[in-house]
Amino acid sequence: MILQALDAYYRRKQTDPDPAKRLPAFGLEDKEIPFVLEIDAEGKLLNIADTRSGDGKKKIGQRFLVPQGVKRSANIAANLLCDNAEYVLGIPDIKKFDDNRKKGKAADYLQRLTEMRQAFRDKITALPCNVQTDVGIRAVLTFLDHLTPETLEGLSALSDIRANNPVLSFRLHGDLGLICQRPMVIEASAEQSEDAPDGMCLVSGKPAAIGRLHAPIKGIKDKPGATANKDIVSFNRDAFCSFGKAQGSNAPVGQAASFAYTTALNHLLARDSHQRIQVGDATTVFWAEEQHELEDAFGDVVRDDPEKNIGAIKALYTAVQSGKFSTGGPNTRFHVLGLAPNSARISIRFWETATALELARRITQHFDDAAVAHADYEPEHLSLSALLKGAGRKKSDGTYDIPPNLGGEVMRSILEGLPYPTTLLNLAIGRCRAEQARKDQNGKPFPNVTHARAAAIKASLNRHIRTRKTQEKEYLPMLDAANTNPGYRLGRLFATLERIQEDAAGGPGKLNATIRDRYYGAASSTPAAVFSTLLRLSKHHLSKLSDGLTIVRERLIGEIMDGFEPDSFPPRALPLADQARFALGYYHQRQAFFTKSELKTPEEPK
Repeated sequence: MILQALDAYYRRKQTDPDPAKRLPAFGLEDKEIPFVLEIDAEGKLLNIADTRSGDGKKKIGQRFLVPQGVKRSANIAANLLCDNAEYVLGIPDIKKFDDNRKKGKAADYLQRLTEMRQAFRDKITALPCNVQTDVGIRAVLTFLDHLTPETLEGLSALSDIRANNPVLSFRLHGDLGLICQRPMVIEASAEQSEDAPDGMCLVSGKPAAIGRLHAPIKGIKDKPGATANKDIVSFNRDAFCSFGKAQGSNAPVGQAASFAYTTALNHLLARDSHQRIQVGDATTVFWAEEQHELEDAFGDVVRDDPEKNIGAIKALYTAVQSGKFSTGGPNTRFHVLGLAPNSARISIRFWETATALELARRITQHFDDAAVAHADYEPEHLSLSALLKGAGRKKSDGTYDIPPNLGGEVMRSILEGLPYPTTLLNLAIGRCRAEQARKDQNGKPFPNVTHARAAAIKASLNRHIRTRKTQEKEYLPMLDAANTNPGYRLGRLFATLERIQEDAAGGPGKLNATIRDRYYGAASSTPAAVFSTLLRLSKHHLSKLSDGLTIVRERLIGEIMDGFEPDSFPPRALPLADQARFALGYYHQRQAFFTKSELKTPEEPK
């Protein structure tokens, strides 16, 4: 199913009205080539053109359409007219040379370089005779035959080539395109790409030449700052094979279909792709069966980019309400694929296919579930990244301690309309308790129940209520004074007692520490141990307030306490789910103190 959808996407892009957006034809690939060797018709090196752009270490080479490269690991296998510096020039990679020298294998490595150079030349001489008569091909062969260390001396790009072992190719002086892009070379490369049919392709359902090895998938995030090139379909051990079949024959995919799905997936995973997002360890790509508005909006909805996020979510709600999209139909099939690195191959974290309208409804349902009252300066809708960061612990290096698979699991819950993973709720509750006494560099306490944590808690509770079809009422974005859940009421009461303490000190922000910094953890888990003490303390704080404000606060305490059954206050302990309701009640009540609409007494602080 996944390979068929990718194959269909490849064929769709092949017929794109804009030629610049079309994917490479069978036998070709889009490759980044940082340096181009410019030679004349006699094979003399005139210049090494640097195609890179950008600053510092983030320079990116220009991309060219070239014959598809071979797949190799430890074996020597050259590409046609386009390969790294070891194959093209026989220049040793500095890091590899140092490693081999330390192991006493420097001579073996240098001998291997000679074999690699020869393999590169043999690949060219294997072309049909009519192609080898081309002036560009003759110039390349002449260059390789007369290449000596002195040929490259004095060229400014040489140091970068030695250090990075980049991909190189050739261009004939005066031409705009590369030699490997000449029509004769492309045609010969395509003819050699596919063999005679020898099996039934599982993707196309037709007889085809079965691919023994599939092209690697590039761009999957492996660790911070690094990506992995691995396979989706591979059989690298005998234990994975059956019926005496080897490698790709165990999952027969035709060479053309293999090229189509790998090319399409690598296109979606490209560095500059707008159809790719990173959520935790899951690299997520998405596409539709036809050009569609959701292809552009989906990434903006999920990414942590407030400027694009607001407009994209607004457009999504509009589409759900009207049932129409500006581009594409509501019943267009939309695909979302989550990939994660593994030791040997890429693992499929999740795969979801739905109509564009159904998917839009599920995404807007997520934002509705996570909607909570918040300050004016905070975003109306939190991105998935912000939601995960809010639930996680911020480390000293600025990154967040979030379980690697949590992002993918939350994304799957959103796409399939499932309950959120319990880990998200546990993390949010844990951080609320762990940061009850955390202070910033100025000694001021951080809010422990933040917008993001309250959103994660409310979303998790509401999804649980809806999917389990319990009798409990779903939680509102703002304070629900009618909610009688003990955990929710205790959270409201704790927030009220904290506000009374602040009022007695002259208003919020006047105290370096409140009852939250000392008692939040115990109040949310074992309320019987602390609430009697907190209520006694509140009487002392109330005595410092004006008569009008004292009446307002005592009336609120009485309204909250009325929600408890006789002889049930305070509960001995709260289970984890009620600790979540405690946090949400606390957050709602705190927000209500700043946003409530009822008239305030003249003495009450604004």
